[in-house]
Amino acid sequence: MSTEQRRTLEAWIRAKTTPQRVVLRSRICLLAAEGLSNNSIAKKLGMSRPTVLLWRERFEKQGQKGLSEDAPHGVSHRRLSAEKVRSIVEATLHTKPPGATHWSTRTMGKAQGVGHATVARIWDAHGLQPHRVKTFKLSRDKRFVEKLTDVV
Repeated sequence: MSTEQRRTLEAWIRAKTTPQRVVLRSRICLLAAEGLSNNSIAKKLGMSRPTVLLWRERFEKQGQKGLSEDAPHGVSHRRLSAEKVRSIVEATLHTKPPGATHWSTRTMGKAQGVGHATVARIWDAHGLQPHRVKTFKLSRDKRFVEKLTDVV
């Protein structure tokens, strides 16, 4: 570890605005630079040995950037198809649930076979608020979903 790296890690530990995960990672690396074993670092900081090994390796490969940034996690595998999103928007705009005046996220989720949080995300992304009686208007335009998708 260079002197400049050591100074940066020590500054991160002292700074009150540094995220605690970065402070902990910095402590791991500084203790390793002092010659402590992985087991003793883990015991001293109250974490597992594999965690210590992970952050020491990240620091060796990427330097300070490896400690300050989290690794990318990739895209979720549970993506809805565009057709399913379109059918939810279409149903929201052009239908009403049986025995009710408007859709809720839960009733729409049950009707479409998805979770209510998924419906909420889709409505938010498309600016739909069917529960707002005074401001929400159903569009009768058959191409409205296509136009809305283009705008959003």
